[in-house]
Amino acid sequence: MSAGTLVIGLGGMLASLALLIWLAYRGWSVLLLAPLCAMLAALISGEPVLAHWTQTFMSSTGRFLAQFFPLFLLGSLFGKLMEDSGSVDAVARLMIDKLGTRHALVAVVLGGALVTYGGVSLFVAFFVLAPMAQALFRSADIPRRLMPAAIMLGTATFTMSALPGTPALQNAIPMPFFGTTPFAAPGLGVIASLVMAGFGLWWLGRAAAAARRNGEGFVEPDNGGADDEDRAKSSLVRERASLAQAFDPAEIGGAAVPDHAGPPSPFAALAPLVVVVAMNFVMNVVVFPRIDASYLAEPRWGATTLSAVAGVWGVSVALALGIIVLVALNRGRLGALRESVDAGANASVLPVLSVGSLVGYGAVIAALPAFGAVRDWVLGIGGGPLVSLAVATNLLAGLTGSASGGLTIALDALGGTYMQLAAQHGIDPALLHRVAVMSSGTLDSLPHNGAVVTLLAVCGSTHRESYRDLVVVSIVGALIALAVVIVLGSLFGSF
Repeated sequence: MSAGTLVIGLGGMLASLALLIWLAYRGWSVLLLAPLCAMLAALISGEPVLAHWTQTFMSSTGRFLAQFFPLFLLGSLFGKLMEDSGSVDAVARLMIDKLGTRHALVAVVLGGALVTYGGVSLFVAFFVLAPMAQALFRSADIPRRLMPAAIMLGTATFTMSALPGTPALQNAIPMPFFGTTPFAAPGLGVIASLVMAGFGLWWLGRAAAAARRNGEGFVEPDNGGADDEDRAKSSLVRERASLAQAFDPAEIGGAAVPDHAGPPSPFAALAPLVVVVAMNFVMNVVVFPRIDASYLAEPRWGATTLSAVAGVWGVSVALALGIIVLVALNRGRLGALRESVDAGANASVLPVLSVGSLVGYGAVIAALPAFGAVRDWVLGIGGGPLVSLAVATNLLAGLTGSASGGLTIALDALGGTYMQLAAQHGIDPALLHRVAVMSSGTLDSLPHNGAVVTLLAVCGSTHRESYRDLVVVSIVGALIALAVVIVLGSLFGSF
């Protein structure tokens, strides 16, 4: 490839990515943006546009849907049923009641961590935790500007990318690429979780103490009469939010719990979460290692292996059983079960297609001749495969504003290469898995991230008021934990 052709190709890639970021931030649907920007890059590079549209973009998007739609569908359904049964509300209130005003920050963080680690959608947690956190912060006279950071710390940091076994989509994406399970590198994941949680709580406590010394307390929000449901249905929030997680916030505010049923007991609220976590562990650690799945090598099953599908299977079974237990324990509280099920199922469609479109975009970019120079640059970063994997995933997650989208693009383009490097350097694929997932959950929290935009809207706050503290707990803390994992993994391997 000549120098001129390389420059033109790289320019086309950068132009398409800049256009994607700018228009997505302004609320344009990624379902249209991703193919449009991908074809723009192909056109500038002198590649056959229509061939990339049907053979590259759509093929890659289709593979993503085939692999991960079960997780989007079941995860969205589980979250919706947890919300409509009052179970998420009950779990959050339980944590707040037990810890009280004195430990308001810890109560909000642990409440969010408990429900999201149990499989509840990030956005369901946002809309349930925000009013409770507001009441708690009001009682403790903690500045409202710290609410988004406290909620983000509990819902979208260690429970999303570090805790072993988390059913978050990000933790599932590397499994087909590396043949791993949701429990990859559990020891390192626990250490990283402690670093993130400890650092974040230290920072929030420090910020609250400084505000108290300066005479700053809780100030009631001025939301202009808009309630949570109004903010959830904002088209701008909806489009940005759909890129970040597996739930469409337009479905918030569904069927109410019947008056005669009352709130669920702590057991009824917690049992489905426990089932999801426990069954995920049992399927991946106990059941699958003991079954004969040699039939998967047959062409009719895609000529695959158990290790390539076990992770998705395990999470799917865990969520399905969690849904069954949830409905059995809370049937009287689900007055409109069919409506809740329909809403949960429908809510999975926009996110899976949005993320799938980003995957298709990444596949086209990776297929362009100029991408070889990008790949060589990434792989040439000093520090070895773990560092270059972390840098590549961080950059793509940050640029797209999507942890799942950035991670999938990175692994689609470079996953096979990193597996080869892992074999050459004696690196356990489980370590690659944990580093990749944690890397996706760092720079994704830049200002245009869907979760950030949604959370600030739900809390009635702004970037100017709350973003600095949010950056510290969700980006700085995550980067510190990632550095710890890379150092420990390089010294001692995966554990």
